[in-house]
Amino acid sequence: MKQQVSDNQRKNRRTTLMLSGLVLAMFGFGFALVPLYNLFCQITGTQSLAQRSAIGQVAATSDRVDQTRWVTVKFDTTVNPNLPWEFVAETTKMRVHPGQTYEVNFLARNRSHSAVTGQAIPSVAPWQATPYFSKLECFCFNKQKLDGSQKTTMPLQFMVSTELPDEINSLTLSYSFMRLKEEQKDKKNDQDSELPPMIAANPDQ
Repeated sequence: MKQQVSDNQRKNRRTTLMLSGLVLAMFGFGFALVPLYNLFCQITGTQSLAQRSAIGQVAATSDRVDQTRWVTVKFDTTVNPNLPWEFVAETTKMRVHPGQTYEVNFLARNRSHSAVTGQAIPSVAPWQATPYFSKLECFCFNKQKLDGSQKTTMPLQFMVSTELPDEINSLTLSYSFMRLKEEQKDKKNDQDSELPPMIAANPDQ
């Protein structure tokens, strides 16, 4: 009987040690996720979480305009296949003075017959320019809901910092519009409208 109790105790200790090791391994893996993601971003050229959060940190502190320098800002838009929208910039690029505030409009249309909510995810390329680009007012700060067939104009106010490195003369602001997860279940009710596509972006400024 004592032998059986001793065996059970050893099994229990072994099980406890195994579970403790598993918990520690999962804890360590959780800490490794962010460095692994950042390494992936470096390899693929995409922006890491830190770089995304840094957008505008330097530019927001600039209070002067550099009239002697021009920087070309290009605008790129994509829409996730799960989102039945059209989304374009009114202009594909602009020449701007660092330190000066500018505004550009984006056009969006819901091509389905039901209300749909989306979220715009911004990114800046090259990634080195990320902290020098500031979005002062942006539709990407909030979720955007469009009723069926609704069209809307989404303005963006931005500024490029005067501290932008001299070797960077051009940068691209990209927006990817995604459909919110809670609405994925209802996408079967969406139907493309028969309206023609929205007007193309205006000629380059």
